[in-house]
Amino acid sequence: MLQHFSYKPMFAGGSLPGWTFSFFYQNERFTGDYKPDGTIVWTCGTPSDEENVKKMIHELMTFHVYE
Repeated sequence: MLQHFSYKPMFAGGSLPGWTFSFFYQNERFTGDYKPDGTIVWTCGTPSDEENVKKMIHELMTFHVYE
């Protein structure tokens, strides 16, 4: 489970092209960029089970951003 998930727009005004995010997973902090097409670019580390974590991020972003 992701803990302390937070996100914010990359640019002022909240318009696209994407969002930055951060969270803790298995006691390690990860950060990245979430692009409008759903692509995730990791900026600080990559989780060991990346595909599972990507699914969780997509669900959270769908709920919070595209609601």
